[in-house]
Amino acid sequence: MKIVGLTGGIGSGKTTVANFFRKLNVPVYIADDEAKMLMNTSKILIRKIKKLFGEKAYKNNELNRPFIASRIFNDKTLLNEMNKIVHPKVGKHFKNWLAKQEHPYIIKEAAILFESGSYMECDCIISVVADRDTRIKRLLQRNSTTKKKIKSIMNNQWTDEDRIKLSDFVIHNMELKNTKKQVLAIHKKLLKLSE
Repeated sequence: MKIVGLTGGIGSGKTTVANFFRKLNVPVYIADDEAKMLMNTSKILIRKIKKLFGEKAYKNNELNRPFIASRIFNDKTLLNEMNKIVHPKVGKHFKNWLAKQEHPYIIKEAAILFESGSYMECDCIISVVADRDTRIKRLLQRNSTTKKKIKSIMNNQWTDEDRIKLSDFVIHNMELKNTKKQVLAIHKKLLKLSE
């Protein structure tokens, strides 16, 4: 079974692309969703996160995401410490999930696939790209956030150019009909590669 990494910058449309693969009956693992779930349920993670950020890290037994975000996006050292706590746990969770799958290939969607180094565990990589202005517009429509916050997140992520250099496939996600066609073409190629 091939592990196909799916990544892209914030607002590029990774989730949309992941959902197109799901509609083709491909098992999809969304690393960010699983990380959120684990940060709210794993006693070990909760303890380590509280040790790093203090009691304010959790509010009503839920991860205090605005508080954590305000701390890590202006402090790369703190961001790296957080990643060191969370990524090994997510990696273990992914391996357990993977063992239960029966398909020629699976998709592992992760925003920081390259930054975390987990791209090295993938057989091939798909990067989803869209121009910066489009991504900002999408995020402003989707979230109650500011341009400043979005740009801060973007500045902490790899550029599309850097991702493309290490990718086997690139999906230009500007128009849904065209994105769907690109997904289908890649799906067919992946099935052939997995034979």
